Amino acid sequence: MTPGQSILPAKGGHFDRPARRQAQGDTGKTLPFEQIALKVHRDGGVIAVRRGIHGLTKPRYWFILYSTMIQSMTGFGSAEQDGYRVEVRSVNHRFLDLHMRAPSFLNQLEIPFRNLVKERFARGKFDITVTVSELAASALSINTEAVRKIYGAFKTLQAELSVKGEIDINTFVTLHEMFIETSPKYDTALATDVFSRALDDLSRMRGKEGEALAGELSGMAGALLKMNETIRGLAGGMVSAVKDKFAERLAQLLEGQEPDQARILQEGAIFAARLDIAEEIARIDSHLRQFTEILSEGGIIGRKLDFILQELNREVNTIASKAAEYAVSILTVEMKTEIEKMREQIQNIQ
Repeated sequence: MTPGQSILPAKGGHFDRPARRQAQGDTGKTLPFEQIALKVHRDGGVIAVRRGIHGLTKPRYWFILYSTMIQSMTGFGSAEQDGYRVEVRSVNHRFLDLHMRAPSFLNQLEIPFRNLVKERFARGKFDITVTVSELAASALSINTEAVRKIYGAFKTLQAELSVKGEIDINTFVTLHEMFIETSPKYDTALATDVFSRALDDLSRMRGKEGEALAGELSGMAGALLKMNETIRGLAGGMVSAVKDKFAERLAQLLEGQEPDQARILQEGAIFAARLDIAEEIARIDSHLRQFTEILSEGGIIGRKLDFILQELNREVNTIASKAAEYAVSILTVEMKTEIEKMREQIQNIQ
């Protein structure tokens, strides 16, 4: 799909719940697909819905439905036009935390601005600064009625006192403070547009950073999978080695006496069960497959991936406690180190 490409779903279809809520717009009613056009929002990979609904007075508002790209929570975005400037910085955070600094005369836009951020992002700490220069904050107007009165007064004075000369534009230039008024006037639509473009810029940066993180995590998951396969290969020999050591140790203790075979088999079965790591190896494989699938799907996945890594770490710890081979112990240490690196990276994924 390309930016601006329309996607009209099948007639009579229905939005999922988040899409229906966004599609309700000002009407408060769930609307059919035929009245809504889905578009790819700019070039950030974000799917958005644009109001194209008959009867609405504001057809240019965009609402985010979902994003298929992985986003980092670290980024910076800015936009500026005609005296309005917006800067947005974001860092990682467990929830969505907004801090906004803006001139007091834009207080009426604070809630709409916060809603724009919530529609675009799910997690992160955001520091937002909105500044307005004099270029955007003033408008000049001429009080034409005052000019007429001044002109009339000059003409009357000229007639009464027989004063010669012309009353031209230069006369009024010197008196401009009497009829030129400066009043504050702010374009809220332009301010909102600049704010939205700053969020676009932030989204692109977060997306690029997220893509890089996803590549690193994918490589780390592959390394874990290889180490798990190596442990799988060592697991069979580990039981055999322990069995041989057990038989040798038992022979030394009995010193030629006849052992109780039933008791030996019972104790051996218990000991072998304690050493068996096949289930842990299988679960690690399953967790890694799930990790890779979620990573490829994208979207808001940070917490899901963090949970899977917790489960992976638990399984590796179990293998480490059962390990009777030095090589297996070394591999579990390497795996736990890799998992810790992955958890550090995931803390920055939305």
